[in-house]
Amino acid sequence: MKVAIVGGTGTFGRALARKLRAAGHAVAIGSRDAQRGRERAIELGVDGGANEDVVRGVDLVVFATKSNAALDTARELVDALGETPVLCVASELAFTDNGVLPGHAESSLAEELSEIVRGPVASGLQSLSAAHLAAAELPDEDVLICGDDPRAKELALELAGPLVAGRAVDVGPLANSRALEAMTAVILNVNREFGITAGLRLTGLP
Repeated sequence: MKVAIVGGTGTFGRALARKLRAAGHAVAIGSRDAQRGRERAIELGVDGGANEDVVRGVDLVVFATKSNAALDTARELVDALGETPVLCVASELAFTDNGVLPGHAESSLAEELSEIVRGPVASGLQSLSAAHLAAAELPDEDVLICGDDPRAKELALELAGPLVAGRAVDVGPLANSRALEAMTAVILNVNREFGITAGLRLTGLP
């Protein structure tokens, strides 16, 4: 599969690029700064450049930007993306004195992104930390993927499966991204409380 990672120069994007390259995918990482994208790509052994260049002609685009930049970046890339399926891995969160809270009550970042781009959007990987993704051993956890378009979900599940020792699980329509993104807040609060890096594992699956 040919995969472009928008925001691929960040911590999560770099770890994802390494894992996807090791799994045999053709990977390109993008940045708003084309030179930065190329430099980080050389370090990772993948292709790289400006976001608008790397997203052309690929099978799947992963949005790994910071949540506060995701929607503006999507608006900038509408024409370059065309009908290419998108996987949104970001979560909109609110950091307060009382802990980390979901940033959306009525919608999700992935749903808002789907209203901007022309291609189908899937959502997932929110529970997978950059630290676990970067580790030498696959994390003993599951990753959850949701979406309304079967093609986008199939590609996202294919990409996600080799990232963990557990499973990539289809958890229904894109509206369930609200729960996936909110779960990121739950996990971050657990991490703070216990000084760990938590993940998810579903029980009862075959």
